[in-house]
Amino acid sequence: MEHISVLLDELVDSLNIKDDGIYVDMTLGGAGHAKKILEKLRNGKLIGIDQDEFAINYSKEILKNFDNKILIRDNFINIKNILENLSIKSVDGIYMDLGVSSFQFDDGDRGFSYSKNATLDMRMNRDSRITAKFVVNNLSIDELNKIIKEYGEEKFSKSIAKSIVTYREKKEIDSTLELVEIIKNSIPKRFVDKHPAKRTFQALRIYVNDELNVLSKTLDEAVELLRPMGRLSVITFHSLEDRIVKQKFKEFENPCTCPKNYPCVCGKKSKGKIITKKIITPSDTELTKNNRARSAKLRVFEKI
Repeated sequence: MEHISVLLDELVDSLNIKDDGIYVDMTLGGAGHAKKILEKLRNGKLIGIDQDEFAINYSKEILKNFDNKILIRDNFINIKNILENLSIKSVDGIYMDLGVSSFQFDDGDRGFSYSKNATLDMRMNRDSRITAKFVVNNLSIDELNKIIKEYGEEKFSKSIAKSIVTYREKKEIDSTLELVEIIKNSIPKRFVDKHPAKRTFQALRIYVNDELNVLSKTLDEAVELLRPMGRLSVITFHSLEDRIVKQKFKEFENPCTCPKNYPCVCGKKSKGKIITKKIITPSDTELTKNNRARSAKLRVFEKI
């Protein structure tokens, strides 16, 4: 099982690392970004957060030679409380590498992959109650249709939702490949441009982990925790995530709600500036080594 950090150099460079700075890795994963940042720190500190127990345990081994780290198993939405508990009021940089890690995709027990047979789970935090199996076996046609349409941007969402409900009337849907077959039979072959289950699996994963709401709230918290000139760097892997990050950064840069060509009376002040006027994407060299990086986009914001 090999972990390859996406946009490794680009993300680390985007943070303008100070050797005595404090940095927060919100999505520790395989600790590739964290390791490279720790190598640049002397008197600085790195706080690594991940809600996946496997990621925390793996990172402990990868980063065992570094003393200036604190690894915490938690959801990054709790970033403010996490730092308060560490008596840290502000930091020099925060970064997020969103989506599912290679470990989670490759782990046959997690149910994230549509190419491996496993129980329908998809929880990033395995202590949470709602699984993908519960969702597909209990939600109504309308609820499933909405999830698959909005979170998967799947135009055949209604057909897939109907097929799921029809199938489960006879038998509980238990495995990933079982669901894949249901999805395949719901989409006309002439309209399949990628793996037919890709969008539905994405939708279920986002719903199970409440990813978009958590991301939006966390970005608001993160920008407030930055010191002046501190940076917030975010890697996204699909349009829904990227849209939220793009919009939030715009709001941070220009929060004024007053009509254009009128004096500002709302009193809302800019929090900083967008560094990446043009998004950063993987190089051709990186893509030849890691095909999973193909949809990655890096956006960077700097606090005033």
